[in-house]
Amino acid sequence: MDWQTLLLDNWHVKTVCALLIWAAVIDGKQLRVPNWLTYPMIFSGWIFGFSVGGWAGLGAAFLGTAVGLLTLLPLYAVGGMGAGDVKLMAGMGAWLGAKITFYAFSVSVVVGAVMAIAMVLYRRRLSHHTANFFMILSEWKEIRDPKQLAEIAAKRKPTMMLLPYGIPICIGSIAYFAFAGLI
Repeated sequence: MDWQTLLLDNWHVKTVCALLIWAAVIDGKQLRVPNWLTYPMIFSGWIFGFSVGGWAGLGAAFLGTAVGLLTLLPLYAVGGMGAGDVKLMAGMGAWLGAKITFYAFSVSVVVGAVMAIAMVLYRRRLSHHTANFFMILSEWKEIRDPKQLAEIAAKRKPTMMLLPYGIPICIGSIAYFAFAGLI
């Protein structure tokens, strides 16, 4: 296989991989995924969808965007996730569609859980974070107002270890793409 074929086959998936890596590096350094990366990713995904599939392609890109948003929006609504991470998933959805985005999200959740557990164990804070985990679960059961949950989470945030979630999104998604034969 020549280098042109290697680069051009599924170029749109490779573009998303490059953007995910870029976002993960920024998130790892700054604990945020910037809008100047996520919004162009979403809009260019819509343009790509329309260019390859017409109105149906644009509809598929919109559906993928919605799936990307809905995967992380509930956690964002209660203060457990940054908005940049949510928009990063939406950008992936715009480019790759609903099904691939959902599967990539599913693998990213596993990667994120493993990373979070590893961080807690490495810093020897298991009992502290286990107690916080069960407190958060009970808050979610008792308090139904996302705004109030977000306020509680904001107060608790300084005592928590923060996982730049762009990193598990990147690792999990690219692992899924490789497993599915997309790259």
